[in-house]
Amino acid sequence: MMTLPERFNEFAEARRNGFLKVMELKESGANICGSFCQYAPAEVIYAAGLYKVGLCGKSNDPIATAETHLPANLCPLIKSSYGHALEQSCPYAYFSDIVVGETTCDGKKKMYEMLGKLKPMQVIHLPNVPEEERSLEAWSMEIKHFKEGLEERFDVEITDEKLREEIKWCNKERIQAARIYELGKYDPPAITGLDMRNIMDGEQYMFDRYEKYEKLKQILDECVEKWENGNGPYKPNEKPPRILVSGAGLGGVVNKTIAVIEELGGAIVCYEGCSGIVSRRRLVEESEDKDPITCIAEKYLEVPCAVMSPNHKRMEQVAATIEEWKIEGLINITLHSCLPFGVESCNIEKVCKKCDTPYLHIETDFSKGDEGQIRTRIEAFLELIMQRR
Repeated sequence: MMTLPERFNEFAEARRNGFLKVMELKESGANICGSFCQYAPAEVIYAAGLYKVGLCGKSNDPIATAETHLPANLCPLIKSSYGHALEQSCPYAYFSDIVVGETTCDGKKKMYEMLGKLKPMQVIHLPNVPEEERSLEAWSMEIKHFKEGLEERFDVEITDEKLREEIKWCNKERIQAARIYELGKYDPPAITGLDMRNIMDGEQYMFDRYEKYEKLKQILDECVEKWENGNGPYKPNEKPPRILVSGAGLGGVVNKTIAVIEELGGAIVCYEGCSGIVSRRRLVEESEDKDPITCIAEKYLEVPCAVMSPNHKRMEQVAATIEEWKIEGLINITLHSCLPFGVESCNIEKVCKKCDTPYLHIETDFSKGDEGQIRTRIEAFLELIMQRR
């Protein structure tokens, strides 16, 4: 039986290993749907018989290529995603039979117009008013239109029965994913924030969902067992500063932010944002009578993305997470030119002040030029937390 570190490595390396697996899937006749964010309705994609994969957008390498078509002052995530497709340097984009785009910002919307000339695309237009009664009908229509587009392109029928089956399975996966973050509530944490990140990133590229579920269950169970035996990632009497990381699109900055926080002695105990705890806890209603498209739409409208305006729910969720995870400091990481999350950083800071929680805002991109500055700021922030104790 594999040891726990080897299992963690398997998830951490899943993205790289997935390059070969996605090619094997294509050779076997499978259809692939590439996506960019949490708003892509997984239940619909799986009910169509497709494999879902996250597209590359975490590297600085293709940005220069992207800037031959896109403005330089655009978000690095958008440029990286488009540059990979333009260079054909992302196997996941290359092998995708269709790409679903979610209109979470103006930059993405315009990039999708150009990406649509390179790959078959279907864009889902997201309403940005969070009140359900004003947006649910429009969002349900968008998901239905997406469903019909998949049916036509792949000559399949997505029945209500198939959707309800996938709702149940995706809910099961969400409950399991929430357990990852809930291990951070232990004192000291039963998992590191970097391992949390590696698991959540890597699971996107493990295409056997049943095998993946069982492997992750073994990891989570062993984390608890090791913690109970005093063999967790921290010594039983260790009290590292408990950090909540806020933000989205952080895959390209992990090494100079998330890894550095824990290298310098902090413990990332939870994540807030599109891929954070709230998205994992909010399940799709499992109803045999209600329209499954409506059930799916209701859940996805509650993804705590900065595109929503006004975004009171996200602020309430930040405050609740600070309390539940006993957060000692919040580090908000935003990408250059990501206007929705950049503007909301001010409101996140106000929440932290009300909660008497130290706050640090790091704005960065995928380049290495600011690594030293970021390290210095994180080190000073952690020292501040220790002084407050």
